[in-house]
Amino acid sequence: MKTKHTNSLYKTAGRTALCLFACTVMQQATAQVDQRIKQAEQYFAAGDFLTAANLYEQYLKPSPKEKSKADFPLNAKHGRQGSSMGKGVTKNDLLYKQAESYRLAHYLPQAAERYKAVAAADMNNYAHALYWYAVCQRALGNYAAAEESLNEFLAKATANDPYRAAAENELKTLNYVKQQTARPDTVMYTLQKFAVSTDKGVFAPVYAGNQFVVTGTEKDTAAQAGVNPNHNRLYTATLANNVLSVSEPLTVGADATANQGAATTSADGKHLYFTQWKTESGKQVFAVYHASKTADGWSTAEEVTTVNKDGSSKHPQLSADGKYLFFSSNRAGGKGGYDIWYAPVNADGTVGEAMHTGAAINTPHDEQTPFYHSATKTLVFATDGKAGMGGFDLFTAKGEGSNFTAVENMGYPVNSVRDDVYFFTSDQQNLLTNAVFSSDRGSECCLETYTVTKAPKKKIFTGIVLDKKDNQPVANATVVINVNGKQLKVTTDANGRYKTAIETDAEGTVTVSKHRYSEKQSNVSIVKTDESDWSSTTFTNNDIVLDRKIILTPETVVTVYFDFDKHNIKPDAAFKLDSLYDILVKNPGAIVQISGYTDGLGSVEYNKILSDRRAKACADYLMAKGVDSARISFESFGECCPLEMEIINGRDNADGRAKNRRGLINISYPPKEEE
Repeated sequence: MKTKHTNSLYKTAGRTALCLFACTVMQQATAQVDQRIKQAEQYFAAGDFLTAANLYEQYLKPSPKEKSKADFPLNAKHGRQGSSMGKGVTKNDLLYKQAESYRLAHYLPQAAERYKAVAAADMNNYAHALYWYAVCQRALGNYAAAEESLNEFLAKATANDPYRAAAENELKTLNYVKQQTARPDTVMYTLQKFAVSTDKGVFAPVYAGNQFVVTGTEKDTAAQAGVNPNHNRLYTATLANNVLSVSEPLTVGADATANQGAATTSADGKHLYFTQWKTESGKQVFAVYHASKTADGWSTAEEVTTVNKDGSSKHPQLSADGKYLFFSSNRAGGKGGYDIWYAPVNADGTVGEAMHTGAAINTPHDEQTPFYHSATKTLVFATDGKAGMGGFDLFTAKGEGSNFTAVENMGYPVNSVRDDVYFFTSDQQNLLTNAVFSSDRGSECCLETYTVTKAPKKKIFTGIVLDKKDNQPVANATVVINVNGKQLKVTTDANGRYKTAIETDAEGTVTVSKHRYSEKQSNVSIVKTDESDWSSTTFTNNDIVLDRKIILTPETVVTVYFDFDKHNIKPDAAFKLDSLYDILVKNPGAIVQISGYTDGLGSVEYNKILSDRRAKACADYLMAKGVDSARISFESFGECCPLEMEIINGRDNADGRAKNRRGLINISYPPKEEE
């Protein structure tokens, strides 16, 4: 959980412009030292933190001619940073305010250097500078230094120190970072940073047809004195060989002095929603605008009044099905700071009344940059109000409307110790397939564009085959799994278990066969799903129970023989079958069970087919003579259960093989009535 001191940490609009604005700072200062400090405070209050930091730098490190004017009173009192920074201000006061400016502009190395200097010079009055130094070190990846500084601060902080809880939470953040970076499943993620064809800062990309719409920064050709000359604009961009090629800016706004960014487009490409903002009375004001596609480009955008009620609204994002517009707003009725809201979208692009997404999503801190994945009913959003890796983390929540549950941190490597925002994917089925997002993890200050794909977990299909008679496992049974048109064949182990990897959902049929058992086919019926393993999900099928076949012996059957690789009825076999027919006629209650066998030559699969044909040939002969098929059953056993040895002393025994090529016919009589 972030503390209240970090509410303004992430300024999603204009931070790239601030990076490019550094070169113009020198033109803003005057020769009067006190005027520079006053200007620095004005820029700080307006959110231009980098400008403020540079103005403080001019004062703290003046030119040789101005050095005499920059002396600080030796007996200055602490606590002047909230004033007009006039008389009585110490160097540490200004260093601390400069450190704050650098931190809020996301220039963390510079901020850390100054926090450390302030803490070393005046620990009594600026102990909390040590806390912010630790925060910067964590964000820079220097975890040991951050932990050491936090423990040093906590050792000196009083019980009611307003930064104590923040420091304790920062230690929890460090532990979470260690846990996340040690996760074994991080190898399943592929993360890449897009290169950009321009020196414009590019972030917040969304797909629009076969190209991107991105937010970038341009410098106005006709800059006004005292006004930041760099503005955020919307651009189209194409992606090839991992390079975003940025085109000319889109023309969507009537106000050339305003910034535009953080856009979303409808699936049919006819509607564009985006954020527009400017500084008014020293405060940045955000609003959502809408433009429609015309023959000449985009119409002049109009404010979406239903979204912009009672406060600032930004970061619009259409749900994948186009039914709702999600956005971030500090309007009345929220939990505090910026919350996630949503509103229905009509066919003509107009937007209905907004509704709050609920307490599960929102906190008293800031929730921003929403994205709703309709296929999986998942909301992705950035917040600094929930436990994470630091800065803004991306979270997911399952649900819809105002009913969301199972809020989860997306974890490393999607999240980092810096700010991770503006998540988007055009994939209709999977959330983490060619997704894009913005992060400042790889830069000194500014957001850059990344793509991430997570390889799917392996799907393991498993189950057990049991004997119906004694409920014992059946080993060496053949299991054929048919799922979505694909066939997989496996064999049960000594414990009767089969296991195989599948590529699709576990839906289809399972067929199990083994000698001396009746073949069993059943639909897949998942009784347990285990996702505890980071690399795989195991689907356990219902137990499959096999019936044993009745194995007939020569003493109880009529035996007929077949030629090698044949299934036709020979004359001597026909004579026996004719005699059997006479018995069936005289005993209308008698039934016949026929079993077919082969010798040991040929494959198991072929012999099963051949033995089936031999048994069926006997059955067909009797039915052709008029025996009701309901009185006849037949089964095939292949080369099972030979009567004679086929190899004697290493030599082939042809006579033995001939006796094994047989059909066994058993007659069962109805029980006699007691006299």
